[in-house]
Amino acid sequence: MSEKEALPNGNGSPAGATVRSDEPEENIFMFIPNQIGYARVVLAVASLYYMPLHPRTCSLLYSVSCLLDALDGLAARHFQQSTKFGAVLDMVTDRCTTACLLVFLASAFPRWSILFQGLISLDLASHYMHMYATLSMGGAGQSHKKIDESRSWVLKMYYSSNKVLFTLCALNELFFIALYLLSFSSPLLTPSLLQPAPSTLQPGTPAAPKPSVLFTSPWSAGAMEMARANKMDSTVPWVLAAVSFPGMALKQFINVVQMVKASKWLAEGDIMERKRLGLPKKKST
Repeated sequence: MSEKEALPNGNGSPAGATVRSDEPEENIFMFIPNQIGYARVVLAVASLYYMPLHPRTCSLLYSVSCLLDALDGLAARHFQQSTKFGAVLDMVTDRCTTACLLVFLASAFPRWSILFQGLISLDLASHYMHMYATLSMGGAGQSHKKIDESRSWVLKMYYSSNKVLFTLCALNELFFIALYLLSFSSPLLTPSLLQPAPSTLQPGTPAAPKPSVLFTSPWSAGAMEMARANKMDSTVPWVLAAVSFPGMALKQFINVVQMVKASKWLAEGDIMERKRLGLPKKKST
């Protein structure tokens, strides 16, 4: 029975291991952790569908999608099905769902839209640069969660402990969910949620506006504001926002550290490559 050398595939098979040629090829896409990842995507898309007008349904679906983020990691370790595809699927899902929620917050709180846009950019840039630096400097088999303590003890503590990682990510998402709920319930943050007193003007009188002015287009931003008004009490969202704010702030600080460290790591690689190529080359006189 012939055997062949197995290449590193991120599935727990080390380099140099041998597999029997008559063994059926594994379907990575149908691994249990990856199926959980697909469920996360479906739940996230469903939450986006309900996001404009149904805060409770959206929050429930979005929260379940986030909680499954911990379950797929447990499943990967339990069934020995850790894969590079699963790791990338998990990260891409996290980045996309958070970005979509922040886009909604930017439209719900126009005065703070530049802040939410900045958070989206920081989140995407930080994780992309960290992943790229890990692959280009640490090698193809290097995980983005394996951090040398000499390079950054903050990132080492963040990625080495599943409890710390899950807690900070959960608090980060919880804060943005709380802001989302406040966009439906807090006139303090969204003054347009205050309902004006009913008009005493009678339709048809010269002072009364036309019905087309009274009733905004159902597809307009004004109609969206009116539909969101006073949908729920703001007490619980305020409590959730206050409790989760420190975790969110620390998560953003770690994003900054991650981006800075990745930039320095890439710069070190550029310096070594330039030395190898003998750059800058002296010009002949």
